[in-house]
Amino acid sequence: MSYKLNKKLADLVPYDPITGTYNIRLDANESCFDLSSELKTKINKSISEVCFNRYPDCLAEKPVKAFSELYGISPEYVTAGNGSDEIISIITACFFESGDTIVNVSNDFSMYGFYAQLYELNVATYQKEADLTIDPDKLIEFCKINNAKGLIFSNPCNPTSLGLDRNSVRKIVSSLDGCLVILDEAYMDFWDQSLLDEIGKHDNLIILKTCSKAIGLAAVRFGFAVAGKTITTAMRAAKSPYNNDSVAQAIVSDVLSEKEYLKKCRDILVANTRELYAGITELDKKYKAFEKIYDPCTNFVYIKTDKFQDIYEFMLDNSIAIRKFNGYLRVTAGSAEENSEFLAVLEKYLDK
Repeated sequence: MSYKLNKKLADLVPYDPITGTYNIRLDANESCFDLSSELKTKINKSISEVCFNRYPDCLAEKPVKAFSELYGISPEYVTAGNGSDEIISIITACFFESGDTIVNVSNDFSMYGFYAQLYELNVATYQKEADLTIDPDKLIEFCKINNAKGLIFSNPCNPTSLGLDRNSVRKIVSSLDGCLVILDEAYMDFWDQSLLDEIGKHDNLIILKTCSKAIGLAAVRFGFAVAGKTITTAMRAAKSPYNNDSVAQAIVSDVLSEKEYLKKCRDILVANTRELYAGITELDKKYKAFEKIYDPCTNFVYIKTDKFQDIYEFMLDNSIAIRKFNGYLRVTAGSAEENSEFLAVLEKYLDK
């Protein structure tokens, strides 16, 4: 008898990002900044000192320390992971049992539901309001009705670019007794409503942070889980012992220690996002082209349009990659020059 895949694997398909070579990439919410030559020189020196015949530090103490100093929190609350994806996988695999219900929201990052279902959890999806916002009271009630053991969502949200203020998030966390809240703050570096400074006050909260957005290290798979001592001890025990290799640890330690450099890049990215949003808004006023352009608190702009497929393909034909969803487009803010080129091509499409 031939081997057959089990049900949860049989219909899975590999992740399918945009492939090909394009002059401008505005599809993955990456930073438009590569590292400076000075910082690369610093990193090269650190890498040259790595002992390649030795296993890496299993607790990634240097990058954890650099992360903690950057964000002003205690290292005792921090666990390093091989990107936020690994951390989400560990949480859904180990903090819940088969048959437990975890709540996600729609629209949000697709991998939350993917990992939950892979580890045989029930997924209950809360539908956002028509304007794509979250009503905290309705979400709390939804979790209680579904007897949720966990709640996971991004704030600010990918892909909608919208955020929930910290008072509302705090209310959600404190109202869900016995429910683990996983709060993905991957884009919070572009906003000012983080709950990171309150992490010691909540025993049911895990905050996820990434190095692939404002930090500009998408090529280095590195993320962090921030939680109280009990959860952090469990996280460190549940993860694989050597999940962050020594080269990645050296790179992340060096980059996170450059506070002024990171602030400068972040400020430019925020300014570029505002300019991109303003440019798209001006084109909409001129051509009456879109149903809605959402005012972002991230590094990308979200657009509601029934022309999403045509615009997406037109951009690819002009060597610009953006992201499409059913009825929506998501455009990452690039450099000033990349934004200008995108807007010129967008006007070319609208003018025709």
